[in-house]
Amino acid sequence: MKKNFKALLSAVIIATGFTGTTQVTHAADREFLNVSYDATREFYDEFNKSFGAYWKARTGKTVDFKQSHGGSGKQARAVVDGLKGDVVTLALANDINEIVKSGQINPGWEKEFPNNSAPYTSTVVFLVRKGNPKGIKDWTDLTKPGVQIITPNPKTGGLPRWIYLSAWGYALKQPGGDDAKAREFVSKMYHNVKVMDPAARASMTTFAERGIGDVLLTWENEAMVSKKATGNKFDIVYPSMSILTEPSVAIVDKTVEKNGNKWLATGYINYLYSPIGQDMAARHFYRPRNAKVLAKYAKQFPELKTFTIDEVFGGWAKAQQTHFANGGVFDQIYNTKR
Repeated sequence: MKKNFKALLSAVIIATGFTGTTQVTHAADREFLNVSYDATREFYDEFNKSFGAYWKARTGKTVDFKQSHGGSGKQARAVVDGLKGDVVTLALANDINEIVKSGQINPGWEKEFPNNSAPYTSTVVFLVRKGNPKGIKDWTDLTKPGVQIITPNPKTGGLPRWIYLSAWGYALKQPGGDDAKAREFVSKMYHNVKVMDPAARASMTTFAERGIGDVLLTWENEAMVSKKATGNKFDIVYPSMSILTEPSVAIVDKTVEKNGNKWLATGYINYLYSPIGQDMAARHFYRPRNAKVLAKYAKQFPELKTFTIDEVFGGWAKAQQTHFANGGVFDQIYNTKR
């Protein structure tokens, strides 16, 4: 299991810096950096090669694509602090809005591309050890004594904020649910967290390679990758309901205006929405927006009852301020963790 897992993820699991994709042996006409979140490494490695070939055929220009990966919140801060990304492909819209505040991305970026600039979706699932020895079937099972949870840190990553809000929304939607009961439920769940890594891929390493914990809370696509890579040594549990996660993309306007990559950046993101890009996303276990491509992979993606961030929390700005700002609800909950 460990050998298979390493063969797929290997050194990129720990590395969070640049991971370039080599497409040609001679000098490139220009460089291009995609600043992305932790779980997209393999997808964008393949995507860059495909788009690079398309761009070369269309324009005759060779592009040296580079990638930067890490927790989504950490990546957003890196761009704010000076990392010159041409595009950002982050785990949630609020991280891009943090870059907007710095003046590097123009307001209204959500309307620049279809589906509020979220070309694919995912959701939160549970990855358990083969046979599900702790009998984990739904969110309520995560609060039982003796269950050890592995999940990333909501202060540094995008996925863990989706996880937290998914648990909160589940509790809120139960009969008689309200904010007080949701807070109590989420507090009990986080009291069972054994290890809280800074990003999704690090949590996958803790669970799959180090063998720590009974359940990993993770992206659907990460769970599917790990199950395939390890020869079905894990089971995927779909809870009764979960949140619809919508990773967001945007052009870093300030960067491309200086380096002349605006046309290239626009083509790069549009390629994500193309049938080729959508099919590639589905093969990496992201749920495509294109209805025809989604239908092609229907057997791969079980139906799941989901709710949205806008529906339950009034959007990311409100959720971020209430739950994840310094001194917010998450800090209050976790600081009292027993």
